[in-house]
Amino acid sequence: MSDLPGTEAEATGPATTEPVSLLLRHLHARPEGLTSVSAARRLRRYGRNELHRHRRARWVGELASQLVHPLALLLWAAALLSFLSRTPTLAWAIIGVILLNAFVAFVQERQAERAVEALRRYLPPRATVLRDGRRQAVDAAEVVPGDVLAIEEGDRICADARLVEGALEVDLSTLTGEAQPALREAGAEGRGRPLLELPDLLFSGTSCTGGEALAIVFATGMHTELGRIAALSQRVRREESPLERQVRRVAWLIAGVSVGAALAFIPIGLLGAGLSWRSALEFSVGLLVANVPEGLLPTITLALAVGVRLLGRRGALVKRLSAVETLGSTTVICTDKTGTLTENRMQAARIWTGGREFDVSGDGPLPSASAALAPFARAIARCSNAELVEGGPPRGDPTEVGLLRLAARLGEPVDRAVRERGRRRLFHFDPAIKLMSTADAIDGTLWLHTKGAPEAILRRTTQIAGEDGLRPLEGEERAAIERKVVDWASRGLRVLAVADRPLTGAELPDRAQAESALVFLGLVALLDPPRPEVPEAVARCRGAGIRVIMVTGDHGLTAGAIARAIGLVDGPPHVVTGEEVERLGEPELRRLLREARDLVFARSSPEVKLRIADALRADREVVAMTGDGVNDAPALKRAQVGVAMGRSGTDVAREAATLVLTDDDFATIAVAVEEGRRVYDNVRKFIVYIFAHTTPEVVPFLLFALSGGHLPLPLTVLLILAIDLGTETLPALALGREPAEPGLMRRPPRPVGESVIRGSMLLRAWLLLGSTSAALVLFAFFFVLLRAGWRGGVAVAPETYRQATTITFLAIVACQVGTAFAARTERAPLFAIGLATNPVLLAGIAFELAFAAALVYVPFLADLFGASPPPGEALLLLAPFPFVVWGVDELFRFGVRSRAARLLALPPT
Repeated sequence: MSDLPGTEAEATGPATTEPVSLLLRHLHARPEGLTSVSAARRLRRYGRNELHRHRRARWVGELASQLVHPLALLLWAAALLSFLSRTPTLAWAIIGVILLNAFVAFVQERQAERAVEALRRYLPPRATVLRDGRRQAVDAAEVVPGDVLAIEEGDRICADARLVEGALEVDLSTLTGEAQPALREAGAEGRGRPLLELPDLLFSGTSCTGGEALAIVFATGMHTELGRIAALSQRVRREESPLERQVRRVAWLIAGVSVGAALAFIPIGLLGAGLSWRSALEFSVGLLVANVPEGLLPTITLALAVGVRLLGRRGALVKRLSAVETLGSTTVICTDKTGTLTENRMQAARIWTGGREFDVSGDGPLPSASAALAPFARAIARCSNAELVEGGPPRGDPTEVGLLRLAARLGEPVDRAVRERGRRRLFHFDPAIKLMSTADAIDGTLWLHTKGAPEAILRRTTQIAGEDGLRPLEGEERAAIERKVVDWASRGLRVLAVADRPLTGAELPDRAQAESALVFLGLVALLDPPRPEVPEAVARCRGAGIRVIMVTGDHGLTAGAIARAIGLVDGPPHVVTGEEVERLGEPELRRLLREARDLVFARSSPEVKLRIADALRADREVVAMTGDGVNDAPALKRAQVGVAMGRSGTDVAREAATLVLTDDDFATIAVAVEEGRRVYDNVRKFIVYIFAHTTPEVVPFLLFALSGGHLPLPLTVLLILAIDLGTETLPALALGREPAEPGLMRRPPRPVGESVIRGSMLLRAWLLLGSTSAALVLFAFFFVLLRAGWRGGVAVAPETYRQATTITFLAIVACQVGTAFAARTERAPLFAIGLATNPVLLAGIAFELAFAAALVYVPFLADLFGASPPPGEALLLLAPFPFVVWGVDELFRFGVRSRAARLLALPPT
């Protein structure tokens, strides 16, 4: 008989209501899961467990949007004026530019989007399934109908499924919008309820916030409830980043100024210069085209996409293009300790039990030196969800893995199957009370095993286990335990307490009742050494004016010791516990964050993280917040940059975050901040480069108008189009790949709300670089005219005029080369970054020169653009132009650096 069920459409109807036994028969599945061979056959039949998006309507809309942005509208106006002036060739040329520019921008945005989607594959969602009689982690896209999912707290559910064992708390907000988790339990009766309220159903796209369970998959991909919704609504719009919004506003400003100038100079041309209507309109077209920086928006999109791709290679997965620029303005990083600042390699170092302390460092077996060690080892083995895999890496929380290894060395069985057979109840770790407990049947007796923060265990403990049996846990002995916790924590060790108690009665008590009157079994100290690269990364962040605040659930002394070890604090750390934060009002918390230095938040709950993020944002800080657990999701969403752990983090945390660290390393955050700053700087560099060429393109038209037409027009509209589209674009794109400028991470963060285009940038582009270029360009133009014998007011021979406008075009290209090198740095000298450190720019300049030469010397192109080869001495005249433009800017930057040095050297007043 085939092991393939019918179609998923057929299975979905009865699958939600029929008994589980019938569902298993219908799916040709078993409670112990599929075989790998069967799963492979089903994958071929049903396809991958993915949602498919129809993009036809979307790409049409995206392409159309490129035709109506303000810079395109400006060119449409120029084309209309060209038709009115009866120059249809020019009009069609401008329309061709509009269409080509729109297509280039559209392609670049699509490539940028695909780059983000491709990078997401660095961290494919994983699912744990029962295959071949054992648990296996597989790509969620390979889950098929009939698979048995093993779901734990923090997992994202990847398919529609029925619970067959266990109970879960599930966040259904993806489908229902309700933030309150819903209880889902195997065997629960729910006939007559709406589909989403059935108590034993799980849905793709939702998240498990608590519990453990097994569930049989009955629908995948587009056949899930989420797939049905996706099929009904395929409207997914790309979010415009703040940077793009700023540039769009500037584009409207440019459009307004350009149109105003063009309209104003029409009467000047008609009345002052005595031009005809046709000539006046041609003049206005040239003025409009000269003011349009066509490549601005696509260049910004590409720069952001390149930044995302580079970050992905360095271990930081950015989920939105807009997050790159936000990273560059980060002012505060709130970071967890375990796994981010430390190696997350927990190894037991010390045990205190029965009044005795044992050194358990190392890897060898340990003798049973105390009668109290047996119940201690049993408790840490049972109260765990981790798994030691023979011949493979362990699975589960690193702390629990470290405790399981300790239990195995103490001679306690740690097999997961044995543990699960005896487990009757799981009270998962609650960050609010800092405890985890399990109820386990052992030799006919039900035992509660508990581990957690020492202070939380001690509050619930009435007895202590010793070599002579149980005795009351009273004052001096309780104080001795507390002193031991302080001693270990001050050495940077993570300290946990372990307890148990027998449970009586037929029914299991609720959590609060179960976790009371505990028997204290002992303490265990685990060592998690700081990552070796973290001190340097912390120093770089602090040098960049970024505050780094540790927010951890660990003991304050442990957190303080690690903070000192990595250079997070200069003096004694100011440790604030979660309980202290909860007692503070919002004004007091904001004052604490504003005024206190060397802050470390210990014993912090996710609610405390959320309050810290809110308080910092209220003070206009740009916050990056790390997290890895389910309950960290609100804080990750609230921070401007939520940073989730790729290895140890839960699916819920990764979904809530904007940045995922594939290596869980704090140093990668510093890299991401630097990359964000670099990208933002590069955006400003190519804005300076693009705007600098507006002046030499506009000044010839103004000179022509102000002379009343007595001076020939030095540049034609077609040659302007050749400059803006042919010679300017590739160097501008290459500036987006500039390496970081020296001192980038020694500057303070960018002020919140600062525009990407500053007044100083426009002055540098238009007045310094632009005016220098305009002077050189006009000098070359008049050199050719005067050499040919032209005198003011005399008509120019057609061939001489073509040579003169061609030399103007070539002079602008030569000045572009100098501007490209000048724009590579904002303050630093060019030799500080090196002449050849951006090979893409060198290639872009080579293409620019080749294109300019082809336009002049290839007959077809020369006829199309109205170009003619200028005299040889005029071409030699152009050779120093790039050095003059670069040299003038280099002197200007030297003056800026000197002035800044003098200001820093001034004594305080």
